[in-house]
Amino acid sequence: MRGEKRVKPPLDEAALRDLALSYAARFASTGARLEAYLLRKLRERGTATDADGREARIDIPALIARLVELGYVDDAAYARARARDLGARGYGGRRVEQALWAAGVDEGIRQDTAPGESANRKAAALMAQKKRIGPWGAGREVSSDPLARRKAHEKAVAAMLRAGHQYEHVRFILAASREEDVTQWLEEAADEEGIEGTW
Repeated sequence: MRGEKRVKPPLDEAALRDLALSYAARFASTGARLEAYLLRKLRERGTATDADGREARIDIPALIARLVELGYVDDAAYARARARDLGARGYGGRRVEQALWAAGVDEGIRQDTAPGESANRKAAALMAQKKRIGPWGAGREVSSDPLARRKAHEKAVAAMLRAGHQYEHVRFILAASREEDVTQWLEEAADEEGIEGTW
C-alpha cells in the first residue's frame, strides 16, 4: 500500500558489515562513531535469527578493527582533518579538543593533533575578523557610554572564549588597535615554530 513504510529486516553479520562499509565510504569517521552508528542500527532493526531461532552473534569491535586494519576507518586522519577544518573556521584549541573527544578520538591522538601556538593565534585572529571585533571592529560606531563599551567588550570576550580561544589571545586581539599588530603577533609565533606564511 502506498504511504506505508517498508519494514527493514533484522540484521545479520553480513548486512551489518555492508552498513559499516557504506557508512565508512560516505563519511570520514572514527571507530567510536561507527560503533555508535552500528549499535543504533541494531537497536532499530534487531538481530537476525537462524533456522533454530537463535539470535546471530555479531562482534562489532572485531568488525571495526577489520575496517581500521583495511584503512577505511582512521581516527588519526579524522582528527587531523577535523582539527584543520575547525582551525580554518576560527575555532580554538579547546573547541578542537571538545569536538575530537565527542567523536571518540583517543586522548593520545587528541594530544598529537592539538593545534600549536601559531595555529591557535591564527584561529583567534580569524574568529575576531569574522566577529568584527578587535582591530576589525575599528570602523564600527563606539558608544560614549562606558557601561555600553564594557558590555560590548565582555560580549566579545565571551564569544571568543566560547569559540575555544585562550584568554591571553583574546586579550591581545581585543587590545590591538591595528591589524598590523595582529599580523606581527602571528608572524612571531610562526617564526618560533618555523612555519612559512601566517595569514
